[in-house]
Amino acid sequence: MSNPPHQANWLRLFLPFAAGYFLSYLFRTVNAVIGPVLARELNLADNALGLLTSTYFLAFGAAQLPLGMLLDRYGPRRVESALLLLAGTGVAVFAMSDTLGGLAIGRALIGLGVSACLMASFKAFALWFPPERQASLTGWVMAAGGLGALAASKPLEIAIGFTSWRVIALGFAVATVIVAAVIWFRVPDAHGEHKGAGFAEQLAGVKTVFSSRHFWRYAPMGLMMTGGFMAVQGLWASRWMMVLEHMDRAAVAVRLTWISGAMLAGFLFMGFFATGLVRRGVKLEKVYIGSMVAALISFALISLQPGFAGDLLWPILGICFSLSNIAYSLVSQAFPPSLSGRANTALNLLVFAGAFGLQWGIGGFVDLLQAQGWASEAAFRAAFLSLLGGQALALVWLVLPHRRT
Repeated sequence: MSNPPHQANWLRLFLPFAAGYFLSYLFRTVNAVIGPVLARELNLADNALGLLTSTYFLAFGAAQLPLGMLLDRYGPRRVESALLLLAGTGVAVFAMSDTLGGLAIGRALIGLGVSACLMASFKAFALWFPPERQASLTGWVMAAGGLGALAASKPLEIAIGFTSWRVIALGFAVATVIVAAVIWFRVPDAHGEHKGAGFAEQLAGVKTVFSSRHFWRYAPMGLMMTGGFMAVQGLWASRWMMVLEHMDRAAVAVRLTWISGAMLAGFLFMGFFATGLVRRGVKLEKVYIGSMVAALISFALISLQPGFAGDLLWPILGICFSLSNIAYSLVSQAFPPSLSGRANTALNLLVFAGAFGLQWGIGGFVDLLQAQGWASEAAFRAAFLSLLGGQALALVWLVLPHRRT
């Protein structure tokens, strides 16, 4: 490992990657606010809107396995800066498109372009900071993502009141290119950094991860729980609040802000206390399972009783989602350091595959039920309850005694 940088270099090394993850999370959740605007302007059905929003997750997830190998071979500076240029192009395409196809292409380019933001951060921290600082740095960079989600809620809704979503998107494109340039020109490569293992050896490592029973113990939770929350938060939470709770756009934006703020609090909790809890003998797996049980209970109450304490239960769901990221540590700790990056990107692949499939699937399911004569409220409730059932099965799979390794 490289020598730790001087304290003066902390901002130089941390902030650029934090800015990248801020943008990644902003782009992930931005359609919760602009989605209804797009639907109205372009006359998009729920199925089309779900497909449009979920193309981000499809491209993001598809990039995860090759991304792990690229980061090991070429380093985070080169990989993330190049991909962020692609993301900036995608935002510009999205801003200038008038058709569903053009918007979907833009979203896909954005998803591919920001696919390295979190994993490149992990890689950079491993190169430049000592092991005892990894937990806090992970919490802080995820907090930057929470700030991105916050920016994509009430502040974005206010901005749309002053200008068009296209102008805002072009501004995001410029910001993305600036972050890419900062990472390329200001972030150093690690001293003595060399190319990692060859392609065949790295591919063998990927096979090792996917053949592990430990990995598959957590994989369904990543697919259904983490991916499911991302699908809901990124689009369907706002539609649910409008249809089931009869909230207007401004009220929905306030609710989304509370959810994002709760997520940020959860990330900060990880940053400040995760290492201390482990030192005190508290197992992170217990924290993870407990938070997932709380998430299921909250989501069940939201689905069955939409008007019951929504202002409290949705933020609780946000806190639980932020703690679901503990799964990355729980998965990677079973593998040697040389495989930890590929273990994390493998789990990320399933998380984003779930986010894509579930976000599109909810829209398709709602449209199908409505075509058969179901009311909108009943169709959305059925979709949420179906997701809840899948998440409950994943949790049962996780805690089954015979799956323990």
